Amino acid sequence: MSAKLEPAPRPGILDIAAYVPGKEHAPGVAKVYKLSSNETPLGPSPKAIEAFKAAASQLEIYPDGQAVKLRQAIASAHGLNPANILCGNGSDELLGLLCHVYLGTGDEAIITEHGFLVYKIQITAAGATPVTVKENNGQVDVDAILAAVTDKTKMVFIANPGNPTGTYVPGAEIRRLVAGLPKHVLLVLDAAYAEYVRRNDYEAGIEIVSENRNVVMTRTFSKIYGLAALRIGWIYAPAAIIDAMNRVRGPFNLNSAAIAAGAEAILDREFTDKVVDFNLGWLTRLTQEFEAMGLKVTPSVTNFLLIHFPDEDGKRAPEADEFLTSRGYILRAVKAYGFPNSLRMSIGTEEANLGVIAALKDFLGRS
Repeated sequence: MSAKLEPAPRPGILDIAAYVPGKEHAPGVAKVYKLSSNETPLGPSPKAIEAFKAAASQLEIYPDGQAVKLRQAIASAHGLNPANILCGNGSDELLGLLCHVYLGTGDEAIITEHGFLVYKIQITAAGATPVTVKENNGQVDVDAILAAVTDKTKMVFIANPGNPTGTYVPGAEIRRLVAGLPKHVLLVLDAAYAEYVRRNDYEAGIEIVSENRNVVMTRTFSKIYGLAALRIGWIYAPAAIIDAMNRVRGPFNLNSAAIAAGAEAILDREFTDKVVDFNLGWLTRLTQEFEAMGLKVTPSVTNFLLIHFPDEDGKRAPEADEFLTSRGYILRAVKAYGFPNSLRMSIGTEEANLGVIAALKDFLGRS
């Protein structure tokens, strides 16, 4: 046996492409508007901020390992049983736990063409094989998912609404997918942007989870509630799945400040309604402004827009990205998601949004 000079990761780990967040900096620019990470421009509820500050007086005390206050607040806001809720260090942790618990070598998990990159990372890290199915013009295709199911399939991941597309799958289609999946295949509905959606045929997944033993729904406090810095996610799932995840999660996986601030944020409905109204107004206006410039925009129900650029020298997405960055407007390049000639823009402040409109007019020569 040859001697090894250093510890080696298990096979497959070094084949994973690490997740790369949206860029934050524009060197040499006096003022930067970060519109690359789908952060809310209105910040968190003032009540959440006060709860966060109050938590500073007990930093020497371990947090509640069961996050009871937060789980009860979530349950109250959505009419759920707290026993079916598990909180985590962002929904990313919960997605990873699901893969750790339910996937292994030889298993397959289905993801969609433009789905959240973390799914593939966590599936591969668990030793399983990600199977990517095509979407239909940026829309999740239920028939394509069902056609990809094999004896090795153990999980299916759907971001609903999708990121970076901003599109959604109607509730009836999700139910059709559940009906077509084998009962031992776990369907993960990642509803990170559910609070923004205002469509009568949309379902975040609460009722669907309640009616089935193989469906879970994940949510986050990083988007509409403005608590991205605290990393708070939660999952609503059947009792057996909650039990299995609880057995392997970290004992104090959510800090006290996050628990306190999250509980106040989700119960401050007046503030959340204000965020929704602001977002809807700018989502509509920005879509109209960009389309008036001749740009194609994927219809979005979220707090971001996927903007497609012309296939024309000097006018493509990479050039637009460079131009906007030089003006201090940082959008998200989404080549890794299968959109090499597109940029994703988070809805920002009025100043930021108007600035992007003006900058893109200059870039396209349409001032």
